[in-house]
Amino acid sequence: MKKETQRIEWKESWRDECVKWLCGFANADGGVLVIGRDNEGKAVGVSHAGKLMEDLPNKIRDVLGIMADVRLVKTAGKELVEIRVEPYPSPISYKGVYYIRSGSTTQELKGAVLEQFLLKKRGRHWDDAPEPSFTARSCSAAALRLFKAGASQSGRMDRSVLRDSREVILGNLELTEKHGLKRATCLLFSPRPEQYVSGAWIKIGFFVTDDDLRYQDEVHGSLFEQVERALELLHTKYLKAYISYHGLQRRETFLYPYAALREALLNAVVHKDYSGGVPIQISVYEDKLVLWNPGDLPEHWTLEKLLGKHPSQPFNPLIANAFFRAGYIESWGRGIEKINRECREHGIDPPTYDFGMAGLMLTFRANPAHLRASASGAVQDRLGEKLGETRTAIVQSMKDNPRVTVSELAKRLRMSTTAIEKNIHHLKMKGYVKRVGPAKGGHWEIVQ
Repeated sequence: MKKETQRIEWKESWRDECVKWLCGFANADGGVLVIGRDNEGKAVGVSHAGKLMEDLPNKIRDVLGIMADVRLVKTAGKELVEIRVEPYPSPISYKGVYYIRSGSTTQELKGAVLEQFLLKKRGRHWDDAPEPSFTARSCSAAALRLFKAGASQSGRMDRSVLRDSREVILGNLELTEKHGLKRATCLLFSPRPEQYVSGAWIKIGFFVTDDDLRYQDEVHGSLFEQVERALELLHTKYLKAYISYHGLQRRETFLYPYAALREALLNAVVHKDYSGGVPIQISVYEDKLVLWNPGDLPEHWTLEKLLGKHPSQPFNPLIANAFFRAGYIESWGRGIEKINRECREHGIDPPTYDFGMAGLMLTFRANPAHLRASASGAVQDRLGEKLGETRTAIVQSMKDNPRVTVSELAKRLRMSTTAIEKNIHHLKMKGYVKRVGPAKGGHWEIVQ
C-alpha cells in the first residue's frame, strides 16, 4: 500500500475538521482526501456513504467556497469516499485560517510566511508591496549615485534615463505604483532601510570559538552600500591573507576568493526573507567563514517552491532587477556555479550549504596549506615592519633560493650590487641571515 503523499491523505471517518485538509490541497497543488482508510492505508470502509455523497459537496462549497469532486469507490468490498480538490489560484481559508499541503502534512500558515503566501497568490512578491511612508525625496543621494555609476558602466539602463529625475529612474525600475513607491525602494535607496524594514542590515563578527566573539561590526545603509561596505570590512579587518614578495612588490592572497564572497553576499541580499526582521550574519573564524541568510524556509520543497524560494529564482525580483541593472549580478541560476568555480581555482573546496537554522547557511573553509602560509606571512609581515621592504625582499629571495647571488639579487630588485651588499651586511650583523660556505658554492641560511 502506498503511503500518504503530497496529494493523498487518508481518514478512517469523516469529521468536519477534515475540511482543513481540503483547504491545504486547494492552496497547494490539489489532492485527494480518502475517507475510509486507516493510517496504514488499509480500507476499513465508511458507514452512511450515500449520505456523505449527498452532504459533502454542499458542505465544502459553503465552508471553503470551492467545488470538490466527491466520488464513491469500492475496494476489497468496502465503500470509500474520495474527495478530489484542484489547486485554486486564489487563497482559500478555513474558518479564517489558511492551510497548505506540504509533503504529507497540512500546515497552518502564520506571520511572515502567510504574508508571502497571500502575496504570491495575488501574483505579487514581498518586495512588490506598497510602502506609502517612503517617497522619492527620501532616497539617499549616495545610493542613487552608486546605482547610476553601476548602471552607466554596465550599459543595462539608458543613459538619458539616468540623467533624468529620481522619479523617472524609480519608474524605469518598476518601483512605483499608483499608491506610491514599493517596499523594495526603501531597501535599495533609503540611507536607513531598517526604519521601514526591521533587520535590514548586515552583522559581521570574528569568533575564536562559537561562543567566543572577539569583535564585531554592523553594516547599515542602502543595500548597495551594505554590499560595498561589508566586502571592504571583510578584506581590511576580518580576513587573513598569505603574503609573498616578487622583487620589491608585496603581494597578498586572501584565504577565500573575492569573487566568490561577493557572489555569496549578493545572493544573500537578493534572496533574503526581509519579513523576518533579522539581519544577515557573517561569522569569521580562523579557518572558515559562515554566511547566514535568514529566511523561514519550510522543510518541504513543495512549499518552498510555492512561496518562490527555490534557489534558482530570486526571492525579491525587484531588488534582483535593480542589482542586475547596476551591474552587480549577471543572471539567475548560475550563482552557485560561479562560487564553486572561483573556489576551485583558488585552491579551496566549494562551500557547503545548509537549509536548516531557519535560513540558508553557507560555509567557506580555508585550505590548511593556505592557513599555514598565512601564519608564516604574518610573521614575515612583522619582520617587514622591522626591516623595510628592501631587506624583507632580500630575505624572501634568499628563502626562495638559498644559492642566489648578489648580482642576481641586484637584477631582481633593480638595485646596484653595492646597495645589495650593504643591506646584506646589515642583515648579517643583526643576525637575520648568515652565509654558509664560500662565496662561490655556498648558500644563505635564514636565521629563525
